[in-house]
Amino acid sequence: MNKSTDLTDQLFDDKINDQLDPFDVFTQWLLEARESEVNDANAMTLSTLDETGMPDSRIMLLNGQDERGFIFYTNSNSVKGVQLEANPKAALLFHWKTSRRAVRIRGDVVKVSAQIADAYFASRPRGSQLGAHASFQSQPLQARDDLTGRIEHITAKYEGQDVPRPDHWNGYRVEPIRIEFWQDGKYRLHNRVAFARDDLESPWSAQVLNP
Repeated sequence: MNKSTDLTDQLFDDKINDQLDPFDVFTQWLLEARESEVNDANAMTLSTLDETGMPDSRIMLLNGQDERGFIFYTNSNSVKGVQLEANPKAALLFHWKTSRRAVRIRGDVVKVSAQIADAYFASRPRGSQLGAHASFQSQPLQARDDLTGRIEHITAKYEGQDVPRPDHWNGYRVEPIRIEFWQDGKYRLHNRVAFARDDLESPWSAQVLNP
């Protein structure tokens, strides 16, 4: 039995092992999704709250994962950036249609260090780096020529040199207090297991849920 099958079997065993690490399960599921999904296995829905408490969602890409949580990058002046600054909590949803699996994640959000953000920004295609400077993300665009003009200006400005990470472009880590795994089941009798903890220092507790 390979590790993948073993982890999934452990996850959906009626006598679930509280020592099972949900990060390990997620990592394995993502690896499997990369083999089965046509595009962007790391695509996820990011949900935040606005100043009135109204939820807001958009599709993002998971750009990293470490022992503390799940990392993505964005313009801090965008709508989601402003919302996260005011209310640093978020939910993530991964749905892998081909493998009939989903993962729901909830937790607090913190910015990653400047060093981590710099390293990731440096790894991006140059066009994406230039775009991060030129786009006033989420703000109204009067004419497409305004954007292309800014791109041309930034391109000329950094001709022959590295493009630095703009101050408004940052990385965010969702530090989960709840991770739920869902797998399709026959007759809609799906498999669901949720891991929860009080804070990052607390141990995970696992619970099997009704479909």
